[in-house]
Amino acid sequence: MFQENLEKPHLDAPNLKVLEDQLNYESMMAKKLVQYANYCTDPELKNVCQQGSQRHKQNFNMLLDYLNAHL
Repeated sequence: MFQENLEKPHLDAPNLKVLEDQLNYESMMAKKLVQYANYCTDPELKNVCQQGSQRHKQNFNMLLDYLNAHL
């Protein structure tokens, strides 16, 4: 029988740097879009900014889950 490898896949330094950079980007964009939404007086534009912020938060969480699964 095949022996099951229970170790998590290893991420090398360049890939960890890419993930770190992308996590920083997603976090920054989510925060900026919340600020932009707070500045907006147009309800449609405010909604677009809020939706964008939520999407970047989702991206951040997906990347963080991926990172945690490989550490």
